Amino acid sequence: MSQNSRIKHAALRQKIMPAEAAAELITPGSTVGMSGFTGSGYPKVVPQALAKRMEAATAAGNKFRLRVWTGASTGPELDGALAKADGIEFRLPYNSDPIAREMINSGKMEYFDMHLSQVAPMAWQGFLGPLDTALIEVSGITEDGSLIPSSSVGNNKTWLDRAEKVILEVNSWQNAALEGMHDIYYGTALPPNRVPIPLVKPDDRIGQTTFRVDPSKIVAIVETQAPDRNLPFSAPDATSLKIDGHLIEFFEHEVKKGRLPPNLLPLQSGVGNIANAVLTGLNNSRFENMTSYTEVIQDGMLDMLTSGKLRMASATSFSLSPEAAAALNANMGAYRDKMILRPQEISNHPELVRRLGCIAMNGLIEADIYGNVNSTHVMGSRIQNGIGGSGDFARNAYVSIFMTPSTAKGGKISAIVPMASNVDHITQDVQVIVTEQGLADLRGLSPKQRAETIIENCAHPDYKPLLRDYFNRAREHSYGKHSPCLPGEALSWHQRFIDTGSMLP
Repeated sequence: MSQNSRIKHAALRQKIMPAEAAAELITPGSTVGMSGFTGSGYPKVVPQALAKRMEAATAAGNKFRLRVWTGASTGPELDGALAKADGIEFRLPYNSDPIAREMINSGKMEYFDMHLSQVAPMAWQGFLGPLDTALIEVSGITEDGSLIPSSSVGNNKTWLDRAEKVILEVNSWQNAALEGMHDIYYGTALPPNRVPIPLVKPDDRIGQTTFRVDPSKIVAIVETQAPDRNLPFSAPDATSLKIDGHLIEFFEHEVKKGRLPPNLLPLQSGVGNIANAVLTGLNNSRFENMTSYTEVIQDGMLDMLTSGKLRMASATSFSLSPEAAAALNANMGAYRDKMILRPQEISNHPELVRRLGCIAMNGLIEADIYGNVNSTHVMGSRIQNGIGGSGDFARNAYVSIFMTPSTAKGGKISAIVPMASNVDHITQDVQVIVTEQGLADLRGLSPKQRAETIIENCAHPDYKPLLRDYFNRAREHSYGKHSPCLPGEALSWHQRFIDTGSMLP
């Protein structure tokens, strides 16, 4: 233990051990709830020690696999290392690691993709089974044994409460100024004992700043000094800038019509380059004094906090490029009063999203002409990442927006198709679709009106005639005329891509 140890609780110092010794306390076949959300706040060294045990077991002719629960995606030291060692039998609720993705799509790993707000309640309800171990990164332990959260909160409160035993990684790379930034609410309950969550503004604090845990459950503590690892964001390109321009114009129109206040409503933004580019555009817009109630604080949102355009941001995690993470870590104290990190069952809670009137902005893989959105599966069967929190926000948002470039793979795939090959968000939950081609406001439109609006405003010129032709023939020959469809042809574009490498005939 170093002289500057973040572990202030005297008795818990006796449980400090190497990562390899801590990994020995996790048994094959068990269920482990791990911290981590979008590459932030995940355990770094114990998973790698576990991966070495798994590889050794495989070499000896045995299998060492775990059921792994997290907050969302993690980092290469966790998902990547365990997947490479073929050590994950079952995974929930969200994954973006490429090695794990390949294991899932090859059928070697079972994956439960679910709404992020539902994970903690489902764990408490017992539907997921028992939780054997919680493996949680924290930034420190106080004198009274309370745990100072790290750069993500995720499902950590639930894992600490539910697990039979707890292993902690105390990461001194995380800035000590994180202490006090978190809001850990302990007022949730199962039916019939649920009560309203007392949060009415994005900057309300309704909990405490630390996790509580029974010290007797803590079986090991590992001291680390390792950075979070997230991929950098791409600079906004012409396509992203056009999408951003359409959205800014839409927001200005809604303010002028009196349907949005001058400072908009709390912003929710999904993760990714397009979403980050839109935040950059908002930072350069005329809108002032904005707030955010979202899952993650990413580069664009940090820039908005720095400029003062965004007054405060509530989330469950950071999702920052290496450069932005370094900048935040170097100046964390300046942001402490502008950011709140909460458990994801609160950051994504439908009750709060509806109450606050969030503007939900999320990406998609494809949308069909009626506004059904596929945000998870390429060609209907190959999982990309997962639904994440998009469903939590989209169904309950004041305005539900989905955005995407109109084509992918150099124009070989159209993002607007006759029928979505997988549906994560039904038409009733999708109000606005935006591509670089334009914006389709679908509110109050019938299915046929939606189709005409989406085709004319959002489809790429290479695909627009094909969509018009399909829709016109469907209107004439469809079994029903409410949402015209030609079942034998509706997914032919996807089959053509699988067969030829392009959706174009």
